[in-house]
Amino acid sequence: MKRYLLMSSLLALLAVFVFVLVIFVIALNRDPSEVPSPLIGKKAPDFELPRLQKPEQTLSLTDLKGNVSLLNVWASWCQSCRMEHPMLLNIARSGAVDIYGLNYKDKRDAAIRWLSELGNPYTAIAFDHSGRIGIDFGVYGAPESYLLDRNGTIVYKKVGPITPDVWQNEIQPLVQKLNEQP
Repeated sequence: MKRYLLMSSLLALLAVFVFVLVIFVIALNRDPSEVPSPLIGKKAPDFELPRLQKPEQTLSLTDLKGNVSLLNVWASWCQSCRMEHPMLLNIARSGAVDIYGLNYKDKRDAAIRWLSELGNPYTAIAFDHSGRIGIDFGVYGAPESYLLDRNGTIVYKKVGPITPDVWQNEIQPLVQKLNEQP
């Protein structure tokens, strides 16, 4: 009887170990840039923040409504944001979608200097010094981008830089589809 209990316990322990190992292997094979967002299909969080370059003015979710828009979370300290920036400039030049910036946990003067050096693709930029609005959006880090429909509903989230491939194959088709809807 003791031998049977010992064997059952060992088999149960082995089953738990194998289960944990399988979960671990699955997690290791996932692409961290494809983090699902619970906000997809939901209205974007309301916000009202001072603008980066004109702190006496504010930018809010209401300002983004009416047109399809891309909200890009960025910071001057972010190396991936620097890599992404030329792509944002190209998108802005194309006029395909209004790009709004959410300057995240940054220093105002550093962010303004960064834009002076690299160019400004943004229609307007909200200054989220504390990161509070970033938390509401579920930001993991910069860069991240959210595509919003005309009503301010999040339809797509990209963690990491927007590359030409991501723009052409993922975001641009969605922008075109959203712009065709009444």
